[in-house]
Amino acid sequence: MTPRLHQPDRYQVVQSLKMAAAAILAWALTGWWLEAPMALMAPWAAVALVQGTVYRSLRTAVQLVLMITAGTLLATGAAALTGNTMIAMVVALPLTALLGNLAPVGGQGLYASTTALFVLAYGSHSWPAVGHRLLETLVGAAVGVAVNAVVLPPVHSRHVSRLASALPRDSARLLRDMADGMEGYDASRAEQWHRGAKDLLAALSELYIGRGWDSESFRLNPGRRLRRWTPAPSTDWDSVWARVANRLLALTLTLWETASEDRALPRPPSRARAELGRLLSAAAEACEAYESLMANAADQEQRHRRDSALAEAHRALATVKRQLHGQGPDADAALGSLVADCHALLDDLAPSEQHV
Repeated sequence: MTPRLHQPDRYQVVQSLKMAAAAILAWALTGWWLEAPMALMAPWAAVALVQGTVYRSLRTAVQLVLMITAGTLLATGAAALTGNTMIAMVVALPLTALLGNLAPVGGQGLYASTTALFVLAYGSHSWPAVGHRLLETLVGAAVGVAVNAVVLPPVHSRHVSRLASALPRDSARLLRDMADGMEGYDASRAEQWHRGAKDLLAALSELYIGRGWDSESFRLNPGRRLRRWTPAPSTDWDSVWARVANRLLALTLTLWETASEDRALPRPPSRARAELGRLLSAAAEACEAYESLMANAADQEQRHRRDSALAEAHRALATVKRQLHGQGPDADAALGSLVADCHALLDDLAPSEQHV
């Protein structure tokens, strides 16, 4: 199946243009103005250093320059000692590969081996060539870091806010689908719900990663006071929706098991399913209100909408609880598990300082 291409967002477009601009500027300095013999090193380094944050650009610049320097010196030393390109490769490449794997430089370790390979393959291992290679690398590194820091330095708070607001929205969508299908759900439908709950946890993991990028994007960022940025909700918000997602995971698993022919748990009786549908629909309404409250915590209309929805959900829960006994041991066990999950879900959705 051919993967779909997604329309690039503003951040991707800006960073791509900055990479191109950094490479062009680095080439203009070294290849056109200075006419340096190793001019290609400058745009090569510049492109690599337009990173997702200014701090990451600076850190990567240090790592890249160190690895290129090490690869250049090891290759030059091996060529000087052996006097033969093939033997020099046999000596230098294992050393640079080992250095790249052992050094705490992440993906930049590859530059030690590739630099050594280029030095030996093109015979550019004289000491003047070594000096030019390192000088042009430094120029390119400086250009890449400068472009990333000066031209719209990346800030990720808006991305975090989008990810955070998606949690109540996606939870509401799943709850709404569960409410609509509660009367006649089968194993296939319940399995889809369970996968939807897993997707919520995946979205939560993406939010955790986004918060790391957001925090890092303010380190050493000269534009943090000049650019407009959207404050992200507190990490308490993540904790609330992590609990909601886990409740939904447990709830959908129980529903899946009650619909599966391989399990002995029967589906809840029709009246209980109707009340569960009413409960889940009200919970979806509360989640939608929370999404609106994230944008405007002082919106009294949305607060009333949330409180009314939760009150309706608790009334439906009370009705289901009255049906817990007299259905038979297996039916009571299945319904009891669903009631416990729904009760915990409503507790997690109850208003607190963590939500907004």
